[in-house]
Amino acid sequence: MTEYRATWDTYAAAWKSVTSADKAIALRASVDPTATYRDPTGEAAGQEALVATMLAFHQQVPGGHFVTTYFQAHHDRSIAKWTMHDGAGVQIGEGISYAEYGTDGRLVEMTGFWG
Repeated sequence: MTEYRATWDTYAAAWKSVTSADKAIALRASVDPTATYRDPTGEAAGQEALVATMLAFHQQVPGGHFVTTYFQAHHDRSIAKWTMHDGAGVQIGEGISYAEYGTDGRLVEMTGFWG
């Protein structure tokens, strides 16, 4: 489970990173190039599309980021509970993400849920 958590934390750090270059570095380490991301507002296929999704998030919530509050993994799958924070660190939401990992340990599917 430790390697999955490290991968998840690197992926989550990409959401907090400010520049597209920093996001891309984190995603190369944690996400398969063909990975798919889905949430209630849309989906992104591949690392470049995911960077664009993250940048759009930062336009809506400058400095926005996620803090993982619970993580559980087994059989190449994980769930994570998280809180969403604005640039000042104020919690503005919460949710759960489901993820699947490829044979190399990087994420291949990420699905976020929130109310």
